[in-house]
Amino acid sequence: MEAFKQAALRCPLPEAIELIGEKWAFLILRGALNGLQHFEQFQAGLGIARNILSDRLTKLVEGGILIREDDPDDRRKKVYSLTDKGEALLPVVVALRQWGETWCHGPADIQLADQQTGQPVQQIALHAKDGRKLALKDLMWVDRRTGATLRRHQAPGIDL
Repeated sequence: MEAFKQAALRCPLPEAIELIGEKWAFLILRGALNGLQHFEQFQAGLGIARNILSDRLTKLVEGGILIREDDPDDRRKKVYSLTDKGEALLPVVVALRQWGETWCHGPADIQLADQQTGQPVQQIALHAKDGRKLALKDLMWVDRRTGATLRRHQAPGIDL
């Protein structure tokens, strides 16, 4: 159990969750992915209190998810835009939304579609290099340093 605890402390998930795992931070990220840029847009679109919005925007800027710049059309306003690091969260947001549609909420009234074809995007899944869809039972851990491979159930000190 101590090995599992130590691995959990080194896991990248807690740091990621600390940055974007809170409800309002995730909804701000969702808003930015959907084109919201100004404080007032986030506040009106999310119904979030100004002090909470300000705090979460600051945290996302400090975490490198958003950039805060002067609005070129009105220097009194600020524009929030996604960094590459922020845009890289798109599959995370889509996967969580798809999971919510399947297991919580049911299908939403609108769906994400490919701009070129108008077709809905596929369900996010893990795939092997050869394209096979992978399930939890198909996975194992590989130690980056040694190349040693371990099956999930043989590696209690290693976690997702």
